[in-house]
Amino acid sequence: MSGGTVYTETVVFAAPEQFVADAPYQLAIISRAEGGKHPSAAKILLDPAGRALDSAAFTSLIEKAEREGRDMAFVVGGADGFSEAWKSRADLLLALSPMTLPHELARVVLAEQIYRAFATLRGHPYPR
Repeated sequence: MSGGTVYTETVVFAAPEQFVADAPYQLAIISRAEGGKHPSAAKILLDPAGRALDSAAFTSLIEKAEREGRDMAFVVGGADGFSEAWKSRADLLLALSPMTLPHELARVVLAEQIYRAFATLRGHPYPR
């Protein structure tokens, strides 16, 4: 990405009861994106209640960030999504699928869509 970078973070918890609103680890990730290495990064939270984009719309999202030279920080949430405190700080809530996906699979789907977007923007034949 010319002038911008895509970062991914994953929030992983051993049990659902550990996924509580405003847990310190959750806040640390958002704080790092907001004021740490990527203060101007677009914070995109993967959440079941988020906006569903097809690959073309996702590519447009990547293209816009690239054009603006803005970093992107993707955060994978739990099966129940994020607390309202998290959602209010996001630039975009994004749903990968209406189905619940394990974190590992969600990360693979996200990585593939990021790769597909860059391949499309560079005229690579991969997306065909």
